[in-house]
Amino acid sequence: MAVRLADVADAAGVSQSTASRVLNGSARSPKPEIAARVRDAAERLGYFPNAQAQALARSSAGLMGLVVHDIADPYFSSIARGAQRALAGSGIQLMLASTERGAEAEVDAVRTFMSYRTDAILLAGTRGLSDDALLDQVLRIYRANGGRVAMIGQPLPNAGGVQIANESGAADLAEALLRQGHRRFAVLSGESTLSTSAQRAAGFLGKLRASGVAPEVVMEGAFTRDGGYLMMSELIDSGVLQADPGRPLCVFCVNDVMALGALAAVRAAGLAVPEDIALAGFDDIPTLADQHPTITTVRLPLEEIGRMSAEMLLADGDMDRRLVVEGAPVLRDSTRLR
Repeated sequence: MAVRLADVADAAGVSQSTASRVLNGSARSPKPEIAARVRDAAERLGYFPNAQAQALARSSAGLMGLVVHDIADPYFSSIARGAQRALAGSGIQLMLASTERGAEAEVDAVRTFMSYRTDAILLAGTRGLSDDALLDQVLRIYRANGGRVAMIGQPLPNAGGVQIANESGAADLAEALLRQGHRRFAVLSGESTLSTSAQRAAGFLGKLRASGVAPEVVMEGAFTRDGGYLMMSELIDSGVLQADPGRPLCVFCVNDVMALGALAAVRAAGLAVPEDIALAGFDDIPTLADQHPTITTVRLPLEEIGRMSAEMLLADGDMDRRLVVEGAPVLRDSTRLR
């Protein structure tokens, strides 16, 4: 049978309200000798304070909520690791919700965090180009009641955070590949309704066109590993590779997990990277440099982004402040020309 607060109060010879003030962190603290007696009784009986009672007593749950789209994606797990490290020693614990890219699930996750009296909420990931009216409304209520909010990736009207320069990063990658000697390009983009996907594709294609190079293929699909696999398979089956066999096609995937899916599709077709198809991604997820061949990408400091975002929530500064993080192209074996 679970030990109750009343049991601790009886063992310490105090009222239940006094025991609650000691164990649940109320600002109204009893005398040190009484507090010590209550804590000793709690330890002896094996009593664990109720987190919700502590939150009510302190008007703080000591929790920060992190909403990601897919925790299995190394992009999000790296951000989560950075946020966790920022909280070390702060007394605040990180709670995680993975929404699998559902806008409704994202709102539900925020509401759940609100019900737990979470002190701050960090939202990570791409946003749709459509209006986030419901999420914006829920976050306004949360902030009006003292909650703190920060975004990673795409901003919302009522929240600051860390914004990623997707368009310029993709343009810089295109420029680096052009300098490397590539002239044939295809772009495997995520859904056009996703702002991150749209920005990265636009930046890459804009630099190509400004340089007088027209892409041979632009495809849209899921912003996932499987999306990259399916689009690359379709690209290979289309025969575009044979249009100019003397020069390999350079395929830009708008994120790294799509590039890994595309790499698997190339191998399944009996082809090789970079000999038959050159390949590039975006994000520089931790496992990318361990692939064979190593994959060209745009490097983002993912853990640092998570750390900075969490620290913004810990600070007492302006919650509408936005930091912009630039990516840097990293050329690896997957785009090497013979």
